[in-house]
Amino acid sequence: MTDNSDAACPVPLSSLGWSDFFEDQLEPHEADLAPYRIATVHRARLTAISRTGPVGLTLPVHSQTGDFAVGDWVIADPQTQLLHRRLIRKTVLERRTEGSKTPQLAGANVDTLFIVTSCNADFNPARLERYLALANEAGTNPVILLTKADTAADAQAYEQQAMALQRGLAVVILNPRSGDAAAALAPWCGVGQTVAMVGSSGVGKSTLVNTLAGPTQELAQQTGGIREHDAKGRHTTTSRSLHAIAGGGWVIDTPGMRTLRISDAAFGIETLFAEISELAPLCRFSDCTHAHEPGCAVQGAIAAGVLDPERLTRWRKLVEESSNTSTYSGSRGGSATAGRSKRR
Repeated sequence: MTDNSDAACPVPLSSLGWSDFFEDQLEPHEADLAPYRIATVHRARLTAISRTGPVGLTLPVHSQTGDFAVGDWVIADPQTQLLHRRLIRKTVLERRTEGSKTPQLAGANVDTLFIVTSCNADFNPARLERYLALANEAGTNPVILLTKADTAADAQAYEQQAMALQRGLAVVILNPRSGDAAAALAPWCGVGQTVAMVGSSGVGKSTLVNTLAGPTQELAQQTGGIREHDAKGRHTTTSRSLHAIAGGGWVIDTPGMRTLRISDAAFGIETLFAEISELAPLCRFSDCTHAHEPGCAVQGAIAAGVLDPERLTRWRKLVEESSNTSTYSGSRGGSATAGRSKRR
């Protein structure tokens, strides 16, 4: 966040993440309003950052803080700080908790999602795939960060497993407490770039936020330990917040979450399981479930040893969980099924 000394030296909006995408949304009659970026969302109030520093925004009547996410861009009256409206989001991270039908806003206008896990019992391919589907659907770039490599007999084995989860996936092994961590993540943390962190409690997210923010930050994130026998940690972050990164970017820390339900993520799942998505059009039947049908290209790939059957099991679980299950056909828009027969 920005301290009082920065107030006399306004910064460019681009350094806060502003771009032409948001500029193009402004209307001529809104020339007297100013852009603000949401920094924290509380039950009854919002705080934001502007070109001149942090401010508290006033919500209009009948507005709810739950309609806003950390990272949102809004426009407000610079004299009264009365919020006028929220601008359309470039990306939005939404997740569902078990037993809840309402999605939880985890962050907005995020360029890169850092998915943090440890080289121990916390490493769970199925859970990592859920985060990857979330990132893909949101339009953010996912990167997996592996911590506690010094406690693993073979950290490279974890790295190879992570890289196999999605094509072209970046995987970084790092120590969240080391100054080298900031250098390793610099490609995604440049001026005006926004990253968010997700993962279980105790894997080092808050420590990494502190490392990226540097020693001059006004309020450090609390950190907690992790139980070595089951790799479960304490919830040290209880709310989402936007922090300045020493390299000029911004980071959103989120509370640890062990369960994540996928909803309306057909494209995210298709991207995650590209090897299955590409085989689906080769199946004999357009509505093939890849379970028992004759002429199934996916089952053929499993029989040939080129597709992991566990991947198919996890794909099926996510597709069934997604609200798009009934229309999902292995291809966004269904174009991949054209010209194939359908079982009667």
